[in-house]
Amino acid sequence: MPALIDVILSPPEIDLLPDRDLATSVAVVFDILRATSTMITALAHGAAGIWPVCTIDDAWALKKKLPSALLGGERQGDRIPGFDLGNSPLEYRSFIRHRDIITTTTNGTIALRAVGHASSVIPAAFLNLGTVGNHLKAHTPREILIVCAGTFRQPALEDILAAGMLISLLPSCTLSDSAELVLALYRQESANLLAALSRAKNGRALIAKGRQDEVDWCAQVSLFPLLAQMTPEGLVRAIAT
Repeated sequence: MPALIDVILSPPEIDLLPDRDLATSVAVVFDILRATSTMITALAHGAAGIWPVCTIDDAWALKKKLPSALLGGERQGDRIPGFDLGNSPLEYRSFIRHRDIITTTTNGTIALRAVGHASSVIPAAFLNLGTVGNHLKAHTPREILIVCAGTFRQPALEDILAAGMLISLLPSCTLSDSAELVLALYRQESANLLAALSRAKNGRALIAKGRQDEVDWCAQVSLFPLLAQMTPEGLVRAIAT
């Protein structure tokens, strides 16, 4: 039986996920600009693992248990005071090798923790999308739940396009209506993903702050042959494919 693909488009839907039965679902979480892109970049550059948490207080509390871990994350797009790192993937290409990272962001880490009870949780980005697609084709789960982390309480164009690209790599699956919608939008925008990301609300906000290079980085497709997975304990790490 082909897998069913469903897509969560916005944070109000994410709020309902802790009460949803995900025992037979693989959850793929996208926060393209920038949380999951940053996680994939960090793991590709040797980070030992990443602990996504929902609040700043949660991050400081976990830091007490893991004193050697780095603190990373953002609020309003900027580094949190007292943290070692922000949420730019470009910051995670040096000095993080073999280090654990505790991170909290406005949307992405909340989306990840909301699906922590799924049978498998895969943080993903354009940066490793080909590997994620190959993994899902090889393992054929009963349901693939794609979670678009969004922007504050709204859908995010860049997450929806990543969801659509992933669906395009899985042609034998059965699609929910929301999956059909994101696939159609991806096909409309696929000729120039960077232009679409630059036009998105998050992309415009980053560019206005002089961060076009971060948008450029996050728009790269299948740069890293890497698969990430979140353990039931909440640790994101690279796994063998």
